[in-house]
Amino acid sequence: MFSLAVGNILFYKGRSLTTVVLTFVSAMFFVIYVSMTDGSHKSMLENSLKIYTGAIEIYHKDYRDIGGNEYLIGDVKTLTDKLSHIKGIEAWSSRYETYGLLCSGEYSAASLVGGIEPAKEKELSSLFTALKEGSYLSEDSKNCLYMGAELVKKLKLRLGDEISFIGAACDNSFAADIFKLCGIFKTGSFISRNYFDTLMLSQNKATSIVIKLKNIEDADSVNAEILKTLHDETLESVTWKTLMKTLVEAIEVDNIFGYISLSLFFVVIFFVIMIYGFVNVSSRIKEFGVLRCIGLSNAKIFWLLFDEIFLLSTFALVFAAPLSGIICYYYELHPIVIDKNKRSDSGDISFYAQNYRIEKDLKQRIPHAKEIQAEITKMAGVRAVVSRLRAEGLASTMTDCGCRAIIRERIFLLL
Repeated sequence: MFSLAVGNILFYKGRSLTTVVLTFVSAMFFVIYVSMTDGSHKSMLENSLKIYTGAIEIYHKDYRDIGGNEYLIGDVKTLTDKLSHIKGIEAWSSRYETYGLLCSGEYSAASLVGGIEPAKEKELSSLFTALKEGSYLSEDSKNCLYMGAELVKKLKLRLGDEISFIGAACDNSFAADIFKLCGIFKTGSFISRNYFDTLMLSQNKATSIVIKLKNIEDADSVNAEILKTLHDETLESVTWKTLMKTLVEAIEVDNIFGYISLSLFFVVIFFVIMIYGFVNVSSRIKEFGVLRCIGLSNAKIFWLLFDEIFLLSTFALVFAAPLSGIICYYYELHPIVIDKNKRSDSGDISFYAQNYRIEKDLKQRIPHAKEIQAEITKMAGVRAVVSRLRAEGLASTMTDCGCRAIIRERIFLLL
């Protein structure tokens, strides 16, 4: 029967070619569609994690729900030392985030300001690659501020300009300082932790510890190992599935619609092939009658048709599978990228508070922003003088903390 099937395929070239083309197109479309869908979801997830969110993040249990300096992670060094012994973790970094008021001249804005470890953030996030102008932070950047373009525009700033910062330190006292704009990126406000910890009194403390994994699919198992290793009931370790719940739900919804699309595609292909098969069988009734006359049973005729379909489908798949694989591999190396110039920055990292309520609330709590900025500017000059005198060995008792205390005292008088 096999040789007879091969003979029929070669004899009816048009019919065989149509069957091969239908199978080839259907198989290639299926492989490319599934690959593109899964690839887009994976790329979406990886790009989202590269922006700022980690694959796993460690918080104090009440920090994400309540927030505040009462729920910071203490003894960060001990925790990170324990993380170094867990397999599957590629890198980690601690962050200290706080809200405050940034002022420049007549302009002010509420913003989240984050103290980061610049070198580690290069491995964890896209803060470094998002640089638009100026320079990225380093461990010795001191009061250099790495600010988002939208916030720079709102405050009418240029590189090198000074920005007054007013916020609450780790002990809930006032923290105020003058920052210098050194780098502009997409959105957010960041400063080196070495300097920020001195200002906020947050040494060896953090709002969160962000972790990057070698394989994102191992998030649940690594997270379980982290909880077992830390063995601290006051801390919680959550994976990207919890941190990015909206994205996970969006991917699930997209998968559902993808399955619906595939189902409709298969229904269409099924009816096309069924109609074609019906026409094919109907046109071969006389051939089947002759085969019955020479002694072939219904079962043998069925296996004859099966062999023909099997050979044609196998031939089509032999070419469809590698070709679709090459196409998928090409787009893995050269992915489709949306034009960055046409993409909105607002969807990348929504750090700085554009919410009117937050900014209004901060301004009501700190009604004399301009006067406070003037006082901070004056005291910044005092700090510069003290630093110069200390360098010359003429001032050994006056410290930066002393300057900060004076600034706070003057601010309290204004308030």
